Amino acid sequence: MQYLSKLNLLNFKNHENLELEFCPKINALVGKNGVGKTNVLDAVYYLSMCKSYINGVDKHNIRFDSGFFSIQGKFKHEKDSSTVLCSVKAGAKKVFKRNKVEYEKLADHIGLYPVVFISPYDGDLIAEGSEMRRKWMDGIISQIDKKYLENLMNYNRVVEQRNALLKQIHLGNQNTSELEIWDAPMEQLGEKIYERRLVFVDSFIPIFEKYYQTIGAETETVQMVYRSDFGKGAFTSLLQSNLRKDLAYQYSTVGIHKDDLLFSLNGNPVKKYGSQGQQKSYVIALRLAQYEYIAEICNQKPVLLLDDIFDKLDSTRILKLIDLVSSDFFGQVIITDTESERLELIFKERNAEFRIFDIHSLPIPHEKKIEEFKRTSDSQPLAEIIDRLFKVYNLEGKMKEMDVINAWPELMGIAVARRTKNIYIKGNTLHLEMDSSVMREELYNGKQIILERINQHAGKELITDIWFS
Repeated sequence: MQYLSKLNLLNFKNHENLELEFCPKINALVGKNGVGKTNVLDAVYYLSMCKSYINGVDKHNIRFDSGFFSIQGKFKHEKDSSTVLCSVKAGAKKVFKRNKVEYEKLADHIGLYPVVFISPYDGDLIAEGSEMRRKWMDGIISQIDKKYLENLMNYNRVVEQRNALLKQIHLGNQNTSELEIWDAPMEQLGEKIYERRLVFVDSFIPIFEKYYQTIGAETETVQMVYRSDFGKGAFTSLLQSNLRKDLAYQYSTVGIHKDDLLFSLNGNPVKKYGSQGQQKSYVIALRLAQYEYIAEICNQKPVLLLDDIFDKLDSTRILKLIDLVSSDFFGQVIITDTESERLELIFKERNAEFRIFDIHSLPIPHEKKIEEFKRTSDSQPLAEIIDRLFKVYNLEGKMKEMDVINAWPELMGIAVARRTKNIYIKGNTLHLEMDSSVMREELYNGKQIILERINQHAGKELITDIWFS
């Protein structure tokens, strides 16, 4: 069995320097909220998928007042081991290496170290738009089928070029006949992606149904339906009939980039009619089915990341989930919690191999400057020196600002965090750059609620206004 035996973090998010040695089965990260337990899980996800699960902009994961971060992991196999390194420097290209050899294409790494992340924000799979469900489906298939990932990346480039041409046509700089250059590969690649997604959904549904009956209620029936423009007949005709709309909107309004998965329970949309408990069971079943699907096809058990499940799930579902992941079918598990005694009791009762790690609170920035103050001000009490230092450098304000930025996914949900291109605080104003006009408008309409949520988290009136771009 392959598993992550060692993890080193340097300047990654709130972790200045962290080294952990994991066991092959259950690993628990314990500590107070805000100490960076989820950030450790995100680092493991980075080593598998070459990107953050929470924040897609690499530079935003660099620790405050640092110019770079690095994540290094050692994976043990049955007969040997391998080392994976990810390093990001502000203003430079991301570097990804396996056994000291740098990848030319990051896509070549995807699937070598499969991972499944169960997060308290997985409800976004149900609550948010179709893009979340497409990314979830693509993330699964990409870990087991490199050709699919290649086709998907090429398709996205074609759509990007077609959209750029639509803008030029709108400005009068190009003719509509030029679209034929991109329409043909869009159809060819789209057809391949559509067929692969059909195969995935068909084989995934029985596994999903099995896990829902385990986690949820045996009397309830779950359905998952794949909806695509490629199932509506000849795609060429569909492009032609939507040309006027494409020109008006200046982007491609049909294609596999508009596909969706329809989730239902007892014949009704789970988003609208499912209770909170049913929706939680639904998404956990989706994730567990994802684990089994990848494990069986790759003949390799993914690393399972469980974040904050004790605070977000009821005791019945928690125990069912723990019973499952403690079984021999599941491989390495990394879980977060605030109480070590609870975890120790649970896993001892199940005779599971486990290891508990105490993740400490954030280090105080500028420790060297504090030491200098101590040496030059022996006559002053240390508390007064540190208080003076915080005032001089406004460290308290800066720490609260960085805390808000690091907690953005927690405050607003992963769906919002993933659409946030840039976030920073200047004065008392929060500046947000979103990559979705729809999301930007929704956040603008909820501006007052966001202000209250941020200031409540900060414990003071840190932000008085929000600027959107």
